[in-house]
Amino acid sequence: MTKNIVGVDIGSTSLRAVEVSGAATSRPTIVRFTEIPLPAGAVSRGEVLEPQTVATALKTLWAEGGFKSKQVVLGMGNQRVLARDLTVAKASKARIKESLPFQVQDMLPVPVADALLDFYPVSEGIGEHGPVIHGLLIAAVKDAVLGNVRASKLAGLTTVGVDLIPFAVSRLLVKRDREQGTIALVDIGASTTSVVLLAGGVPQFVRIIPTGGDDVTQALAARLEIPLELAEGAKRSLGLSSAPTSPEDQSASRVIFETVNELLGSLRNTVSYYVNTRPTETVDKIILTGGGAHLPGLPEALAEVTGLPVVAADPLKGLALARTAPEPLLRQNASSLTVALGLALGSAA
Repeated sequence: MTKNIVGVDIGSTSLRAVEVSGAATSRPTIVRFTEIPLPAGAVSRGEVLEPQTVATALKTLWAEGGFKSKQVVLGMGNQRVLARDLTVAKASKARIKESLPFQVQDMLPVPVADALLDFYPVSEGIGEHGPVIHGLLIAAVKDAVLGNVRASKLAGLTTVGVDLIPFAVSRLLVKRDREQGTIALVDIGASTTSVVLLAGGVPQFVRIIPTGGDDVTQALAARLEIPLELAEGAKRSLGLSSAPTSPEDQSASRVIFETVNELLGSLRNTVSYYVNTRPTETVDKIILTGGGAHLPGLPEALAEVTGLPVVAADPLKGLALARTAPEPLLRQNASSLTVALGLALGSAA
């Protein structure tokens, strides 16, 4: 693998990339970063629908960002990815991976032949027939992954890895920071929200919720019959913490509360399920990240419904910045670049 690696986050409305050097060192350096919009319809909820359109956008991204490396790591983390608890007989990782298609068909929403399978070991134990490994089954719809890889290849890039986005973000925000105890990492993106429960920095449970910040914007636009631009502005200005006075703002606030409450309920239920299935564990806090996490009043509302302290993530902690990555601009865009940064750093894992 080359010295520099680029993490690429293919979102529904934009492309984001971060180039990192020394990903395997104790203090990696962010070399370059940039973000550009995507044409409407090219990507839907993280899945590339128009590879040639995305490839053209990737070429523009590389030209505008001045990226030197063409080695990239892509991410998957939409509703076409499944993560489930799985216990298997103790064996080498290669042997476990070979056996997965014969063990997990009943767990998958698609035929085994249409899925890419992986296993993430968490802990060891003793089962009915001897030593076992407890872990997470990761399954992704093959066409969804290959569509992203195809767009990268058409752009002249070399995909050296495809990582599960919740794992990439976890390594950046929890494992690198050596967070102790049990942490719920909540990443609210445009169209999906991922929740990872980690104990001692090791992922124990993953859930991907097919709802994100754009759902609020879409609901406002549809129910108030206003353009998406105005809906996005209303969402950002009103959020959950304001006291609207005009009838228009009151109507918008109702829509925001109703839409966000559904997501808050899903997040509360996810944390509750984890605790209820592991009676000896307690969750210590929630780390909140992602572009959707900036909705005014959301951290306070999440703390209220879960009864847990909520802290904002700092994706730049412990990282060096090159002169080509100005800190003020990087900090301004840090939350939207978190996934791409986590993917680049994960190349060393």
